[in-house]
Amino acid sequence: METTDTPAPIPAEPHAPNAKADTPVGGPSRAKREGTVLNVFSHGMLILWAFMVVMPLLWAVMTSFKDDRSIFDSPWSLPDKLHFENWARAWTDANMSDYFLNTVLVVGGSLIGTLVLGSMAAYVLARFDFPGNRFIYYLFIGGMSFPIMLALVPLFYVVNNMGLLNTIHGLILVYIAYSLPFTVFFLTAFFRSLPTSVAEAAFVDGASHSRTFFQIMLPMAKPGLISVGIFNFLGQWNQYMLPTVLNTDPDKRVLTQGLVQLAASQGYKGDWSGLFAGLVMAMLPVLAAYIVFQRQVVQGLTAGALK
Repeated sequence: METTDTPAPIPAEPHAPNAKADTPVGGPSRAKREGTVLNVFSHGMLILWAFMVVMPLLWAVMTSFKDDRSIFDSPWSLPDKLHFENWARAWTDANMSDYFLNTVLVVGGSLIGTLVLGSMAAYVLARFDFPGNRFIYYLFIGGMSFPIMLALVPLFYVVNNMGLLNTIHGLILVYIAYSLPFTVFFLTAFFRSLPTSVAEAAFVDGASHSRTFFQIMLPMAKPGLISVGIFNFLGQWNQYMLPTVLNTDPDKRVLTQGLVQLAASQGYKGDWSGLFAGLVMAMLPVLAAYIVFQRQVVQGLTAGALK
């Protein structure tokens, strides 16, 4: 006679957790609803912020094509026709062409000098270990926290004693000194994130330090250079305090000084359309630079955080 031994069932543990009972009811759906609410709120805030930023710009552009009567009678309506004579009047009669050229010369020269000197200093501080390395680096950081208002009076006398007062090249040198601290701070962190194997391979092949920097490391740092270049361009293009103190020659005024002069003169004349046209002229290069290089700016800001 064959018998089959059936094992006794294993009793359930009295304190075993019940997975089904412990699972919160509607957990995934509730998390999904919370995520949807958060997305709607964040997108709503972004739309509101974009509206607050874009609307004044569009209104200024629209107003620059109106005549003076339409600006006050119907400030929010579209212009009856495009009054391009406002731009021509601001460009010629208000000397905006001279101010624009002076600004291009000053900002162009200072931007090139800032990027060249700043990248060289940042590369040395990031790649070479020598006595005083950290001290020099912290001096540049300290320059970022130094208020420019405190240096205006001694800076005026220094520039005057050097014979650079009311000159384009004197203003270029001051702009370079003003922008170097942030440039060195930004590019030092960027150069540290670049791989060292490429530079070591160049040294093995017999490349000098200068050739390695200009032909290998500097092209690799292109996203960082574009990012810090855009930031310096914005700051130097909109700079008003330094040229007001160091550049009092009416023939060598930059665009910010010209806008203040235009606001005063055109305000008394009642030529508000010409004033808005000059304002848009000063605003367009900054917008164009950011629109063209916005992708490179984002890449430069994120590339330094990745290894």
